[in-house]
Amino acid sequence: MRIWTRRHTTLIASTLGVLALVGCGRGDDDRKATDTAASAAADRGSGAPLVYVTNEDGNNISIIDSGTDSVLSTIFVGKRPRGISVSPDGSTIFVAVSGSPKAPPGTDESKLPPPDRAADGIAVIDARTHTLKTTFKSGQDPEAFDVTNDGRRVYVSNEDAATASVVDVTTGRVLKAIPVGGEPEGVTLTPDGRHVYVTAEEDHAVYVIDTGRDSVLTKIDVGRRPRSVAFTPDGRKGYVSAEMGSAVDVIDVSTHKRVKTIPIPGKGARPMGVAVSPDGKFAYVTTGRGGTVAVIDTGADSVVATIGAGQRPWGIAITPDGKKAYTANGPSNDVSVIDLATRKVIDTIKVGSVPWGVAIAQ
Repeated sequence: MRIWTRRHTTLIASTLGVLALVGCGRGDDDRKATDTAASAAADRGSGAPLVYVTNEDGNNISIIDSGTDSVLSTIFVGKRPRGISVSPDGSTIFVAVSGSPKAPPGTDESKLPPPDRAADGIAVIDARTHTLKTTFKSGQDPEAFDVTNDGRRVYVSNEDAATASVVDVTTGRVLKAIPVGGEPEGVTLTPDGRHVYVTAEEDHAVYVIDTGRDSVLTKIDVGRRPRSVAFTPDGRKGYVSAEMGSAVDVIDVSTHKRVKTIPIPGKGARPMGVAVSPDGKFAYVTTGRGGTVAVIDTGADSVVATIGAGQRPWGIAITPDGKKAYTANGPSNDVSVIDLATRKVIDTIKVGSVPWGVAIAQ
């Protein structure tokens, strides 16, 4: 699940008018409870970068002013919002929404209600007005995604279908569905845009897609139940969190080979989200039930610190200046604000129901 913002050029602002609004209807309760977009359009806060948090059970996203660390507004986006990304110029917010019922490990899926496939897609939000502009189709049960450097395509993991979809942002059409491993989740493009790494939880592997051909180039075996991928800014290394392996695997991007496994310390540590600092010196890994963020020195590829971060931190993102990190803590319905210089939590912000992903406008 990619929950941090990469530097890539976007063409979304020019294409919003082309797309038609589909799916993701909302009821009166959703409007009353979550849609405060009118005030958000006028209130830009302190002028500091905005932090966007998906609330999986709330069907909305919370907008936080990183200058004051307070919630400015909440926007309805659709069912089960999880993966989220912001264009580098801050003009567009993308959110993966899904009509599939929640099914934690061990769930008897035969007893679940049928999925609402009309609700599946990628929601597109105008960041200036904070209004939902459209939702384009992206395959079954989209969870995470990434946007190409030219802003023309989105690569999306479809958990129920075991595929990665390639979506044309201009037309909203699915161009191709690429078979990958079971339960694909994290999706991240390499900084040069030549490859997409997709984690497959069931296969304990990362599938590498060649974006020139939109086909799988190779498969990298990693730790058990891989979740997220993040790259150093120079594109030389990738870091893959392995939830059930309690480790992070280091990938040599030039060879697409695993070169090291870093054990993540702490009772109950289950590595989830990964974000790399803007200077590339550190990788920050949320540990889910471990309740911490592990700090990896990317030069030595070893853990140098752990930070207490709240209840079951999942998504994580870092401000463009590299000074603060924000983690989504699902069970407690809040976001922890971490001072990365002191490596301490300096604030806790209440958001919506079951926060999942985090992205920050550059």
